[in-house]
Amino acid sequence: MNDKMENKAEELKGRAKEALGNATGNEQWQGEGKADQAKGALKQAGDKVKDAVDGMRNKD
Repeated sequence: MNDKMENKAEELKGRAKEALGNATGNEQWQGEGKADQAKGALKQAGDKVKDAVDGMRNKD
């Protein structure tokens, strides 16, 4: 699986974990889910920056 797919999967895993935590009242899962989402989103943002830089390099 490539990095972009792994990062999106991590974000989705976080959403599921947070939802499960919300449904069960488990604050640890809620927190872990939010952290996983943030981590996945941050990695996705980094991928977008990398793609933009690569795109600018390829223009030359």
